[in-house]
Amino acid sequence: MGKKAISTFAWFIPLAPLALAFAIYSGELQTSSFLFINRITSLLPDTVWVWLTFLGNGWGVFAIAFPLILLAPRLLSAGIFAGVISAIASSSLKALFDLPRPASVLTEGSFYRIGEPLLHKAFPSGHTLTAFAIASALYFSTDKEKRGLMLLLFVAAALVGLSRSAFGAHWLTDVLGGAGFGLWCGMLGAILANGIPEKYLAIKSLWLRFIALGGVCAVYAHLTQIMDHELNLPLQYISIAILLVTLTVFIKAQFTQSLTKSD
Repeated sequence: MGKKAISTFAWFIPLAPLALAFAIYSGELQTSSFLFINRITSLLPDTVWVWLTFLGNGWGVFAIAFPLILLAPRLLSAGIFAGVISAIASSSLKALFDLPRPASVLTEGSFYRIGEPLLHKAFPSGHTLTAFAIASALYFSTDKEKRGLMLLLFVAAALVGLSRSAFGAHWLTDVLGGAGFGLWCGMLGAILANGIPEKYLAIKSLWLRFIALGGVCAVYAHLTQIMDHELNLPLQYISIAILLVTLTVFIKAQFTQSLTKSD
């Protein structure tokens, strides 16, 4: 088994959060579990949860991970593949289940809400799905002996999920569903990335140049959109700085290598 192989057991792990989501839903614990989490999380400032939910925004997490184009392009590729797969899975599953969100079921004022009310397409939580997909992709794209610290990515993903209930946007079942499906999406992304030949991950490869264009698009997105909430604007400005600095170094590397080869 290779250093980056995914064990058979790992494919069954996502069944745990999915089974728990089913148990909560069928056991009529949907409302009580949500209100419990929502009330506890409301004790912390909104900024904490808004910033955490930023890590589940596709553009946001792409910007934060963008320096990997220089440091670990295979990991970034895994994250991109997982992000695309998770976006497709999220939209498809939301359309399939089309379940109501807390704001469309519970009375106004019965729970704490951050931002405008969201009413439809609750299951699964797209932010949670994205966060767990990226965490899973990066984890399984790393050599087994180096995966220890990567477990912290799952802690961050879990906090993203918690932030969605803090927002008042998702039931606990939505978060658990996002975690389960996200793990599978990340594994698929890792498999795709682990199969990329090394030559396609060279600094001057067309694949990395294509990703760099994605960085330009990300700059535009951060400049023209508000990611989830206005409190995220400082993070968006930081993300723009990360993107621009990384793009500058990437372009410089292209130019430097060209000069070296021409000498």
